Amino acid sequence: MLASVRVTRPEVFTGPAPTLFFIHGGGWFQGNLDTAEVECGPVASAVPCTVVSVDYRLAPEHPFPAAVEDGIAAFDYAVRNAEALGADPAAVAVGGDSAGGNLAASVSISAAPGAKPRFALLFYPATDLTTRFPSKDLFADGFLLTDADITWFTDQYVHPDARHDPRVSVLLAEDLTDFPATYLVTAGFDPLRDEGEAFANRLAEAGVPVALRRQADLIHGFASLVELGGRFREALAEAAGALQAGLAMRPAGTTEPDRVDTRPKSA
Repeated sequence: MLASVRVTRPEVFTGPAPTLFFIHGGGWFQGNLDTAEVECGPVASAVPCTVVSVDYRLAPEHPFPAAVEDGIAAFDYAVRNAEALGADPAAVAVGGDSAGGNLAASVSISAAPGAKPRFALLFYPATDLTTRFPSKDLFADGFLLTDADITWFTDQYVHPDARHDPRVSVLLAEDLTDFPATYLVTAGFDPLRDEGEAFANRLAEAGVPVALRRQADLIHGFASLVELGGRFREALAEAAGALQAGLAMRPAGTTEPDRVDTRPKSA
């Protein structure tokens, strides 16, 4: 396995703990275990849960599918070595933000049948690199992440000929029925907003329990701005609450979880 992982385990646990496997964002081009800690730390404390974060290979030196392969291999490692990591293999969620949300969704689709995550926590994920959604024009400039940024990151990460691959454009996956129950949060002023919400709708159509939450007054990357407090902290706390509930859900085949409202909520 080329990727490295960092395990953060709250002292409150003495035995196997619910676990979040987290993949950082950064346009598949930047970011590391330290930047992931900005989001992982508050979430781990709030749930509480163990966090296993992964440091995958980055573009352009390592284009697609390197990051996907690293994410899948690291997740498989985490599940197979759950006991050594202090994790409960029956309560492992996968999560990520932006490009990390894209990779977390890809891991959820590609994980081995016996090692599927219990829950997915997706922050404003990129889900379709083949389609131009209206939000890319609405928020093309002036809201931190720009349309030009997205184009540049995408060009570094994946060749145009490979962008229909469902491991990178997860919205195009044919079968999402085995995708884990999901909390997907988008930002109102985000060029990636519409494709994230389109993915949530696809999950709902496939019968996956999914909560879609639009934080209407926030921008892309808000989870990494949690130290500023205010609405950033509120939005991350809400996601932590969803993760806590998701990790407590019974595995498929025991008790069917309640369906949740998939419609975006206004501020």
